Amino acid sequence: MKLKATFLAAMLGGTAMSAVTAIPAQAQDAVSDPALEEIFVFARGRLESLQDIPISETVFTSGDIVDARIDTVDDFFALTPGVTFANAQDSGTNFITIRGVSQVRNGEPPVAVVIDDVLQVNGRSFDQPLFDLEAIEILRGPQGALYGRNATGGAIIIRTKAPTDELEGYGRFTNGSGDEFQVEGSVSGPIIEDKLLGRLSARYLNRDGVLQNTVLDEPVDYREDFAIRGHLKFLASERLTFDLRASAVISDGGSLNYTYQPLIVPDRTTGIPTGVDFSINDANLVEREFIANNLGVDSRDAYQVSLRINADLDFATLKSVTAYDNVEQQTGSDQFPYSADTTALGLLTAAIGFPLGDGIQSQFIEVEAFTQELRLVSPDDQRFRWMVGAYLLLTDRFINSSIYDDLGNGLPDFAQRTVSFDPAAPLTSFVADDNDNTAFALFFNLAYDVTEDLEIAFAGRYDRDEREQTVSDEQGLYTDGMLTGTIGAPGAVNEADFDLFQPKVTVRYQATETLNLFGSWGRGFRSGQFNQNGVGAQAANLTPPLIGISDLLPQEETSTFELGFKTSFLNDRITLNGSGYRTTVENAPYFVFVGALSAQILVPIDEIRIWGGEVELAANILEGLDFYASVGIADSSIQEYGLNPDFVGNRAPYVAKYTFNTGLQYRVPITDEFNGFGRIDYERRGPQFWDPDNSTERDALNLVNLRVGIEGGERWSFIGSIENLTDEEYNSELVLGGFAHAAQPRIWRLDLRVNF
Repeated sequence: MKLKATFLAAMLGGTAMSAVTAIPAQAQDAVSDPALEEIFVFARGRLESLQDIPISETVFTSGDIVDARIDTVDDFFALTPGVTFANAQDSGTNFITIRGVSQVRNGEPPVAVVIDDVLQVNGRSFDQPLFDLEAIEILRGPQGALYGRNATGGAIIIRTKAPTDELEGYGRFTNGSGDEFQVEGSVSGPIIEDKLLGRLSARYLNRDGVLQNTVLDEPVDYREDFAIRGHLKFLASERLTFDLRASAVISDGGSLNYTYQPLIVPDRTTGIPTGVDFSINDANLVEREFIANNLGVDSRDAYQVSLRINADLDFATLKSVTAYDNVEQQTGSDQFPYSADTTALGLLTAAIGFPLGDGIQSQFIEVEAFTQELRLVSPDDQRFRWMVGAYLLLTDRFINSSIYDDLGNGLPDFAQRTVSFDPAAPLTSFVADDNDNTAFALFFNLAYDVTEDLEIAFAGRYDRDEREQTVSDEQGLYTDGMLTGTIGAPGAVNEADFDLFQPKVTVRYQATETLNLFGSWGRGFRSGQFNQNGVGAQAANLTPPLIGISDLLPQEETSTFELGFKTSFLNDRITLNGSGYRTTVENAPYFVFVGALSAQILVPIDEIRIWGGEVELAANILEGLDFYASVGIADSSIQEYGLNPDFVGNRAPYVAKYTFNTGLQYRVPITDEFNGFGRIDYERRGPQFWDPDNSTERDALNLVNLRVGIEGGERWSFIGSIENLTDEEYNSELVLGGFAHAAQPRIWRLDLRVNF
C-alpha cells in the first residue's frame, strides 16, 4: 500500500481535546511528495509514530482507502499480511483468521473491533459498509491487555472522518457488474461556528447479483444496503468535548448459497438429483450454478448510538465512551442438500443419517448491548506514561433456529421469538434460547523510558464474563402444529462464568535513528459460550456415540512471544518492518454440523501451536510511483484434540500456510489539470484446510485487482476497477462433508467521485 498522508490533526480532533482541523489526505496529493510521509497511530491509546510503536501493525490512511477502493472489510484484509477473510452463509457470518487464530460459524471473532473508540460487541455487525473513513489500523498479536475480550489474535481500529469547522464533502456514483448501482456521500461543517460541528454520511447499494440459480433462473447473490451515519461534536470549552455518533445499516440480500457436492445432478435446469456419492468432499471443486428450489433471504438491521466525552484534568485526560447497539437478523433458505427435489433418491435418504427430503431452514437473532468504558490517560510528554480504565458490557441475545417441510409453496413466515404454524410449510423443529451476558473489565498500561532509547511497558487486563442461558419453553419437534418431541430441556436456565487476567510485557529499543527493535509476550482471551441446549446428551446417545460434544464451549486462551523490527532507508523513501512469533492456543473453537442431531455445534480443539511471522515493505520508487510487498507465514499444528486424537499433528482449520501481497500504484500528471491513475494489487493466499481432519486442502489462490482512471486535481476522479481480474474460481468456504460456498467471480465497476 502507499503509505502517505498525515492524519495527526484529525486524530487529535476526534479523540482528544484539540480542535485542530484535519489535514486533507486526498489521493491526488501524492504527486507532490517523493517521500513516504510519517504516519501516526493510536494503537496504544495515545498518538505515536507507526515506526516507533512496538506492535506489528498495518495502517491504511484516508488516501489509501480511496486509492485502493476499500469499501468492505474484505478489501483491507486482502492487503494485509497474515490475515484472511471469507464471507459465507449471510451478511453476519464471517471467517476472520489472523496469525492462525480463526473465527468459525456461530463463534465470536478472534479480533477486537473498535470503531470510533467503541468496541463492537457483536460479530454480526462487523461486515458492514465502510465509507467516509479517516484510517484503519490492523494490530497483529494478542491485544487483550488494551482491548479486552476476543483480542486473542489482534485488534482492528477503524476511525470515521470527524466533523470539520469548514464546509466540505464528497459524492461517489458507481455502476458495475450484476446491475450494481451505488451512491455514497458526506457533508461536514460548522452548525455553530467554533462550538458545534456536524457530519452526515450515507451510502446506498443495489445490485441484482452475478451468481445464478438455474432452476429459478434468478441470481442468488442479490443485495440492497442502506447505511447512514451522523456525527455531532460539541466543543464545550478548551478542556471539554462531547462527540455524539449514531448509525444505522439496513441490509437485504441472498443467503445460504451452498451446493452439496455429493449430489449427482445431471440436469441443473431441473435440479433433480439421481444419486449420491458421499466420497466427494473436494475443496477445489467449485460450482457457481445453484439448484435450490427456494431463493435464500437475509435481512439485517443494525443500529448504534454512542457518546464520547473527553475532559482535560491537567494531570490526565478522562475519556468516557457510552454505547447502545441493536442488531436484528433473519435468514431463511432451502435446507440441506440445497437441491430442487430429493424424492428421487428413495432409500438413499437413510444412508446419511439425516433426511434428504426437501426442507426449509431459518434463523432469527436479536442482540441488544449496552457498553460503558472509562479511561484515565496521562500526558504523553513525560518519561513515565500510564493509563487505567474500566469497562462494562450488558448483552441480551435471543437466537432461534427452525426447520420446516418444503411443500413447494415457497418460504413461510418464519418463526421469531415464538413458534408459528403455516400449513403451506409446516414447522418441524424449533430451537431457541435467550442469553443474558454481563461482562466487566479492569485494565492498565504503564510505559517507562529507562533511557532515551529504551522503553519498557507493562499492560494488564482482567476480564470476566457471566453468562445465563434460558431455553425456550416451546423448544422441540413438531408435527401438524403439535409438539411431538423434546430437544434438550425446555425452560432450563444454565449459567457459566469465564474470566482471565491478560498481561503483556513489551520492550522497545531504538538501536539507531532509523532502526527500532522490539519484543513482547502477552496473553489473549476469547469468552466461552453455550451451544444449543441438550446437544451433549444427544451426541452421547448416538450409535456410535460422539465424544467431546458439550452444551458449553470453554473459553479460548492464547499465549504469544514476538520479536520484531522497524526500519527505513534512503531518507525514509523505503520502510521495512518485520516480526516473528510463536502462539499457543488452548480451546480453539471449531464448528461441527451434526446431521443426525440437526445441530450446529462449537467444539474445542484443545491445543494448537503456531509459528509464523510477517515482513512488510513500502517504497516510493519515484515521484508518484509507490510499491508495496508483504508476506505472512503461519505454520500451525494441532497438539491436542479430545474429540478425535487421531488428528493430532494435522494443520489447524481455516489457516492459510502463507499470504503474499504486492502492488504498484502510479499517479502521473497528464496536464496541469489532469492526472492519470493506475493501481494493481496481487494477493497469493496459500493452501489451507477447512477441518481438523485435513480431509481436503484448498489450493493456493492468485487474486488480482486492477484500477485505472483519470483525476481532475483534487476535485473529481473517474476510475474503473476490476476485482478478481483473472476470474479465479474458488470456494470461499467448505464445510466438512462437501458443503461448498463459491466465491465471487470477476466483478467490474466504474466510479465517479466529486469532492467539494
